[in-house]
Amino acid sequence: MPMNEIRKNRLRPEAVVTRRAFAGHAIAGGCIVALVPAAALAAAPRVEESDETAVSLGYKHDTKAVDRKKYPKHTASQRCVNCAMWQGTASDAWGGCAMFGRKQIAAEGWCMAWVAKPGTS
Repeated sequence: MPMNEIRKNRLRPEAVVTRRAFAGHAIAGGCIVALVPAAALAAAPRVEESDETAVSLGYKHDTKAVDRKKYPKHTASQRCVNCAMWQGTASDAWGGCAMFGRKQIAAEGWCMAWVAKPGTS
């Protein structure tokens, strides 16, 4: 910005930001963001089988570990990855679930809220 416009608009010269200064600040800001620790961007915590919600739903990380006497309708083919509430992809080892909020569950897990995905049996 030319000096006469600065005087005309009564701007202080130090308050004017040039394109060069803006670009420098933008690059510096980008470098700072790139240095953010990976832990800050880490995945959501995983559900523990001892969590209150997990206990109330009979959740197990491994569908093979489910007590057949306590849950007689459970079958070995029922896994979190083929449940309608699974929020991950078929190849994810851990993913989200509508029943557990922001915590992740094991793809090979099971709980009594299991419902078959539409189109699967």
